[in-house]
Order: sequence, then C-alpha cells, then structure tokens
Amino acid sequence: MSRAEKVWITVLALLTSIAPLATDMYLPALPRVVDDLGTTASGVQLTLTAFLVGLALGQLVIGPLSDARGRRPLLLIGASVCALAGLGAAFAPTVGVLVGARFVQGFAGAAGIVLARAVIVDRTSGRRTAQLFTLMMAINGVAPVVAPLVGSGLVDPIGWRGIFVVLAGLAVLMVVGVLVAVPESLPVERRRTGGLRRTAADIASVLRRGPYVAWTLVLALSFSTMFAYISGSSFVLQDVLGLSTVGYAAAFASNAAGLVLVSVLGARWDVDPRRKATIGVAILVTAAAALLAVTAAGAPVWPVLVLLFLAVSSLGLIMGNATALATGHARDVAGTASALLGAGQFGLGAAVSPLVGSSASAMAAVMLGASGLAVIALVTARRLDPADAPTTPAAAAV
Repeated sequence: MSRAEKVWITVLALLTSIAPLATDMYLPALPRVVDDLGTTASGVQLTLTAFLVGLALGQLVIGPLSDARGRRPLLLIGASVCALAGLGAAFAPTVGVLVGARFVQGFAGAAGIVLARAVIVDRTSGRRTAQLFTLMMAINGVAPVVAPLVGSGLVDPIGWRGIFVVLAGLAVLMVVGVLVAVPESLPVERRRTGGLRRTAADIASVLRRGPYVAWTLVLALSFSTMFAYISGSSFVLQDVLGLSTVGYAAAFASNAAGLVLVSVLGARWDVDPRRKATIGVAILVTAAAALLAVTAAGAPVWPVLVLLFLAVSSLGLIMGNATALATGHARDVAGTASALLGAGQFGLGAAVSPLVGSSASAMAAVMLGASGLAVIALVTARRLDPADAPTTPAAAAV
C-alpha cells in the first residue's frame, strides 16, 4: 500500500469514526447526564437512540444524493453541520433539546459513514475491497478504545457538556481531512440523473438483489449486538457489577482493542470473506448464549467481561467482510447501496437500544436474539452467494 493510499484510507476511517466517538466518549458520563438534566436511564438512552436514528435517516438521504451530486461536497457539508450540532448538544438545557441535537449530529455525521464506504467501492473491487473495509474498521476501532478513556478523563474537569465541545472540534478536523486527502471519486459521467424517480428506481433495484439484502442483514443484526452492549454496558458494568468509572472505561477499551486486533488479523488472512464472516457469526452467537446463561445465574464480573470481549471481538471478522460482500453486488449504485446498508445497520441499533435498560440479563437476551437472527441471515446469504458466484449487479439480481 502506497503512502498516499495509507493517508486516504486513514482519513476515511476518521470520517466513519463519528459514530463510535459520538457514542462512546460520553458513555462514562451517562449517569451524570441523568442527574444534571433530571431524567432517567431510559430517558438519557433516548439520546443514543436519536443519534442512531439520525445516522440511519441521514444515510438514506445522503447516499442516493451522492450518486447524483458526487461524494466530496456532501462530505464537507456533513462534517460542518455535525460540528454545529455538537455545540448544540453541549449547551442543551433539557434532555429534549439534547435528543434533538443528537439527532442532527447523527444525520449530518452519516455523511462520513455512508460516503467513506461509497468512496472505497468507487475505487476498488473484489478481495481488495474487503481488505480495505476491514483495515478501515481496524483504524476506526481505535476510536472506541480511546473514546471512553478520554471521556472518563474529561468528565471531571470539563463535564459531559465539554465532551460535546471536543466532539465538535473533531468534526472540524474531519473537514480539514477531506479538503486535504479525499478527492472526488465519482466522475461526472458515472453520476445518476433523474431526481427522485431515479432514486426510487435505484433503491428498488438494490432491494431486489438477494445476496445484497442477505449480507446486509448479517451486518445489521450482528451490529445490533454491539449496540445492545453499548447501550447497556455503562449501567450493567458500573451499577450492577460494581466497576468504577475508570474500570468501566478500561473494560470498554479492552473490548474495542479486541475488535481492532481481530480486524487487523482478519485483513491479513487471505481467505474468502464468506468464510471469515461465518466464523465471526459462530463466535458471536456462542458468546451471546453463554453470556445470557451466566448473567441469569448471577455470575461474578469476570465471566461477563470475558464473554463480552469475545462477542465484541468477533465483529472484527463480520463487519468489514459482510459490508464488502453486500456492496459488491451493487457497485453501479454504490451510494444508494451504502445508504441502505447503513440505514439498516444503525436503524436496528436504534431499535434495540431502548430494550436493554439497565439489566444484565436483558442486555444478554437482546444480544442473543440479534445474533441468532444473524445466523439465519448468514445461512441465506451463503446459499444465495456461494464462493464462486460473481459479484456483479446482473448476477446478483433475483
């Protein structure tokens, strides 16, 4: 990989890091947000739900729009609005205002997520796409390692409001990164025209491609286990299992480090992406089932931490490979395909977050339910998309 390509993929990874940064950095401060704004655990979890709903809807709008308008201008606009929304969250007087600001932050931040994927699909193909998606995930995985540790260090001196100011500053850095290192990847002659009618036709076309839909469900359902964990971990590990704020941040960072390590090793493992995704889903559902058993039995903290580590780390084999396998069947409409994939991913994450509450068993049950459905999606995907199948729109359409 050339130096220019390393810089390019690093900037794209930073653009997609808005989700883990804006989610994980303020997780250690959630109990303080409850006290400061006079709300409840479920109420403050709505700020996470609003952010995820914004991410889902934003991708549905921005992805198809980029197929007609290009990637780079929308990246710049999205990062800029995301910075402004971070300031709005920092000065929110009520939980309702905070929920609204988080929605806008998610909607604008969706540009970095959906368009980074589209740029990679524009410029690569085959196993190279899967390797770059997995490598980008590994780089991006530094964010959830660092974010809770930084959040824990910042919550005392600057409070949860100051954390949102920091997030706004990071969004400004993303604007600079796009200006310096991300050229336009979609030439004018490849752009889609025809307005809303064309967009609707493109969405319908993508949703008729069976392998794309199946691999997207594998990704979205597996990712839902991550957000069940993210939504409940602060309360479960601190309030139920008794970890301190620093202990929680260390546990969260260890799990994220496992995700990074598996992603890096997976990117170097030159086998079919279908095989890697299958191994990852098998580990995920096994860890989730064991987690439900030990939490229902009232097990001590260490078995819970080990199983959470295995569950989160397994996503390093699933997410990059499932993304590449899905988008490989929709290269002609990469922005739209990336939008639908991201909307499903974060939409399901938003749906499961309020189900978790503050119960360890509820968190484990949601994780098992989502991973069990991911197994069904995986079996379907392997049937529709065998290892020797070409990843072209015509071959994938069913």
